[in-house]
Amino acid sequence: MSFPIAISSAPDGSRDAVRTTCPYCGVGCGVRASARPDGRHEIAGDELHPANFGRLCVKGSALGETIGLDGRLLYPKLREPASGALRDVSWSDALDTVAGGFRRIIDQHGPDAVALYVSGQLLTEDYYVANKLMKGYVGSANIDTNSRLCMSSSVAGHKRAFGEDLVPVCYEDLELADLVVLVGSNTAWCHPILFQRIVKIKEARPDMKVVVIDPRYTATCEMADLHLPLSAGTDVRLFNGLLSFLAEHGATDEQFVGAHTTGFPEALGAASAGAPGGFDLAQCARACKVDPHDLLEFYRLFARTERVVTVYSQGVNQSTSGTDKVNSIINCHLLTGRIGKPGMGPFSFTGQPNAMGGREVGGLANTLAAHLELDQPEHRELVQQFWGAPVIASRPGLKAVELFEAIEQGRIKAVWIMGTNPVVSLPDGDQAKRALTRCELVVCSDIVEHTDTNAFAHVLLPALGWGEKDGTVTNSERRISRQRAFLPAPGEARADWRIICDVAQRMGYAGFEFASQQEIFDEHARLSAWRNEDSRSADATSAPPVDGGVRRAFNLAGLVGLGAEGYAAMQPVQWPVLAKHDTAASGTGRLFGDRRFSHADGKARFVATPPRAPANAPDDDYPLTLNTGRVRDQWHTMTRTGKSEKLAGHVTEAFVDMHPQDALACGVREGDLARVSSRWGAMVARVQYGGGMPRGSVFVPIHWNDQVASDARVGAVVNPSVDPVSGEPEFKHTPVRVDKFHVAWHGFSLSRQAPVLDSFTYWTRIHGAQFVRYELAGRNPLADHGDRGAWARALFRVDDSHDDWLEYEDRSAGVYRAVHLVDDRIENCVFLSARPELPAREWLASLFAKDKLDEADRIGVLLGQPIGKGADTGPTVCSCFGVGRNTICAAIREQGLKTAAEITACLKAGGNCGSCVPELKKLLVDTELARLSAA
Repeated sequence: MSFPIAISSAPDGSRDAVRTTCPYCGVGCGVRASARPDGRHEIAGDELHPANFGRLCVKGSALGETIGLDGRLLYPKLREPASGALRDVSWSDALDTVAGGFRRIIDQHGPDAVALYVSGQLLTEDYYVANKLMKGYVGSANIDTNSRLCMSSSVAGHKRAFGEDLVPVCYEDLELADLVVLVGSNTAWCHPILFQRIVKIKEARPDMKVVVIDPRYTATCEMADLHLPLSAGTDVRLFNGLLSFLAEHGATDEQFVGAHTTGFPEALGAASAGAPGGFDLAQCARACKVDPHDLLEFYRLFARTERVVTVYSQGVNQSTSGTDKVNSIINCHLLTGRIGKPGMGPFSFTGQPNAMGGREVGGLANTLAAHLELDQPEHRELVQQFWGAPVIASRPGLKAVELFEAIEQGRIKAVWIMGTNPVVSLPDGDQAKRALTRCELVVCSDIVEHTDTNAFAHVLLPALGWGEKDGTVTNSERRISRQRAFLPAPGEARADWRIICDVAQRMGYAGFEFASQQEIFDEHARLSAWRNEDSRSADATSAPPVDGGVRRAFNLAGLVGLGAEGYAAMQPVQWPVLAKHDTAASGTGRLFGDRRFSHADGKARFVATPPRAPANAPDDDYPLTLNTGRVRDQWHTMTRTGKSEKLAGHVTEAFVDMHPQDALACGVREGDLARVSSRWGAMVARVQYGGGMPRGSVFVPIHWNDQVASDARVGAVVNPSVDPVSGEPEFKHTPVRVDKFHVAWHGFSLSRQAPVLDSFTYWTRIHGAQFVRYELAGRNPLADHGDRGAWARALFRVDDSHDDWLEYEDRSAGVYRAVHLVDDRIENCVFLSARPELPAREWLASLFAKDKLDEADRIGVLLGQPIGKGADTGPTVCSCFGVGRNTICAAIREQGLKTAAEITACLKAGGNCGSCVPELKKLLVDTELARLSAA
């Protein structure tokens, strides 16, 4: 299949479209970016890319709204020691400061006194030179990545079972499977394109079964045949039970186990511990807090279904027993021989766009490039010899959490942070603040100037962002794709690989004289093939044959020597790639078809996984268990998605999702503000009853930070306990308490300019097309503000008495409303109330698109409700087409719609990425229940 770089004429009439890759999750969707004459860019799915075949989720579809330069870091900056102010400097001065600072600290304190903390947002070429610099030239392995926080348990589990970090399956297997098990993965929201592939094949083959294993009832459960709401942290018990059940009922592949694995008796013994009379299903069900009949149904379904894919994500990985969870899943596939064949195998869905690429080049503190290991002398010798490096790190470096602990303790005196925001994303986030405050030299390479982390930087280096940088990424199915630039470099921003190489050369290191990212990729490919006993191509590398090779499945021999033209045109391909240049034919869809694994004896390992309780248990002071994760339309700390109006309307502020009975016990109700606190920190969020939370658990999303909210960093609350093998933090099980956050009034504002926020106890910002919206609350009674008109004018800096200023006040009810008009166009409005119930924001937001307000609009804004039917569309449900809840519910009632497909046919909602289809189904049920209640 040909994969051209550009289309000569795009379907929408725009100029040539550049084929690139989405910068969000690990699905790795292909994207077409088309420049239009007005300077804007149209973003569409690439119908030729095998990851998505033209489909994009709502975040990918909205990429065109996120590439503006507002808020961008465009010039190098240094912080003045005396004033703390940042000033623009030349690249030469900035690079000299970084290189000189690192060199001084290394010379005085040794190589382990410096560190790099990098990101799955980097391209593979960036990752490669950063790893080469630290491990092969500085001589320290103190380089870790924020991918440690999301997939390092999978890496550790793969290495224990297979001998190498190998994902054995591909996306096609999801469609070939007869049973898909989704464990700890809200796939509908976090990997929506893959979820839609599962939905489509289930529609075509209704006999295909889907089981969801998750403490929460999420959007993913809407299409499941069975949902097992296991107690948080009991995954190992559940899969140990499955292993015992399979063994007891003879659902095993004895030939495969005997010939191709070791360690089964020990694994079965650990799984059956505590049940001397044999496996006890009722006991397992009690431990997991699931219905024993449902558990038995799942076990029987797994036992009798040959083609099974078990998908797992952060609910498995982000745990103090995450690696054991991974291996307990893999154990069940090994026992049944369900691996290496079409439609079966364990499948880790990666969180970040290039977490896999980082793994390939040794971006983790305990690995070397090309799937080689730091703790193996022959591996270190191989890499050092290939690089011609003066030294090589001799022991694993510090993993993310312990790295920031070492910074606070003064053991690490300089840190370079690239493309990530650890003050928000790390657990115990206030510890990260303390660490950076005490660090001698903090360098941040970023595309955004103002982040929670950049506030602590001594040096800021402007990097290229998506659409501007060029290189490769690897998705969850091992598919390498090109990310291509279609925008010019803004300001003085530079590619991360170039910045790293410039610093390395200033530090006096040879080996960083790369002229392009293609040269870096070629070296990366050559290292993967060099002395690789698995190489089957005589011309796999230009290096001469050397004794002492190391076999590993990761091999890019077929991509060596592409040259600039071949690299520019490189097609998406799954590694290993063994045949020279013939990438369309030589990629590898699935691994282990030959039943050979990467351990020295070629056999896979069963791993004993005795169940362990989470590191921190709820108690009387902190009786609830906090779970964290993503929402549908936002990404990480919102530096990109937060710019999009399309993405802002679905979830507008941080929330804590609770069971109503837990909320009652905590003295809060839906719509209240609440403080969520732990032994490590606290944050404030809005209470909601999402309907999916079990008793004893709460859920808070990860995205909000100090740039968009007053106090909503959930990372400050999360406990810093980590998995002892992988070092991955426990984001899914922190003991917390929830208390009412007392305020005297609630409110919101919409304005064309940001208001003055000094007097507010609580605020959160939402981006709109022609306005900025703030949700507000205060502790001082409204009466304390005296003349509220004067107070509201000061809020918006309004002092022109000739402007229209409309206001309404009811002091007895604690209500105040004000609207500021200029030439009959709305400029600002504020609505305050003693209660959380306030007018519909969506309708008011629509007024900002009008050139003039008519008389009905003027009356409506003071009444706090629209004049006329259908004016209030309600909160956004379908972000792709901007369809609100009220519009959908009205169509269901008035047109008698019965299915999500009928809603799509009527309103388009759900007709693009499909992420909102579970919500459409819920609205069908809710509307019918409301009709029956009213009858």
